[in-house]
Amino acid sequence: MVTLADTQLDAYRAMRGGCALVDRSERGKLALSGPEAKEFLHGQVTNDIEGLEPGAGCYAAFLTHKGKMLGDLRVLDTGDELLLDCERATLQELFNMIRRFKLGRAVELHKRTLESGLLSLVGPAARELGGAADLPEAEHSHRVGELGGAPVRLVVTDLGVDVLCAATDTERVAAALVAAGAVPAAESAAEIRRVETGRPRYGLELDAGVIPQEAGINERAVSFTKGCYVGQETVARLHYRGKPNRHLRGLRLTGPAATGDSLHAGEREVGRLGSVVESPTFGPIALALVRREAAPGDLLAVGASEVRAEVVTLPFALA
Repeated sequence: MVTLADTQLDAYRAMRGGCALVDRSERGKLALSGPEAKEFLHGQVTNDIEGLEPGAGCYAAFLTHKGKMLGDLRVLDTGDELLLDCERATLQELFNMIRRFKLGRAVELHKRTLESGLLSLVGPAARELGGAADLPEAEHSHRVGELGGAPVRLVVTDLGVDVLCAATDTERVAAALVAAGAVPAAESAAEIRRVETGRPRYGLELDAGVIPQEAGINERAVSFTKGCYVGQETVARLHYRGKPNRHLRGLRLTGPAATGDSLHAGEREVGRLGSVVESPTFGPIALALVRREAAPGDLLAVGASEVRAEVVTLPFALA
């Protein structure tokens, strides 16, 4: 269970009512360039890449041929190249996929993980503090800018603004943002906000056994009007003709629990806990993929403990 140290309470409060700064430079980062880059990636991931314009971006997944998720990523169209970032744990899988299937295509793959810094401004004041108030509201909108005397790229997120910069500029950009009023925050505080807003994360709720619709990410990650891509048949068939056996749900816990703990409705196991956090606002809460028979309002047993989990709709702010 992710808990918040007393020293991080101010950072958490800033995420809800001001602006906090989280260094996420460890995320995996790649770039694609070349005249066939967009056409190539369009055929590999779930969202519409060819329809992107410079200054726009999207969220997408890359799948097995059976529609199971190998990873997820953000794609930004700069006009000159496509910037990709993903969980560090899936970086190698993404790199291998691109390297394997780009053979014979006019596409260049560039490593950017160590060369680029990534700072997340989280909170309602993020756009103003980061100098991104003029950007469109749409998530993944982006433009170049300058912070702390360094060139940056400002990217709209669901909870604020991401700042991409050269790795050598990360410290001075972060210092400028803190001087402007951002509260330094640990990843633990950001994890709690992520769970509160109900967004799944690869390695916790998402893995190689999950189809996008089960995790509730179709609306954000999947285009049903684009051409073919790896895994499309399964994703389209489930969307148009089927019902997923599992759904992403929120859980209000009566006590401490851990990622991986089983969830039971009577004698039947209906899922396992994904992210588990202690929220200063909502108490112990979790995300999990649970079988569809476990409906909002149901009370589930957690493992062999006395802890119970109430199934709720997401996000928690509306539960």
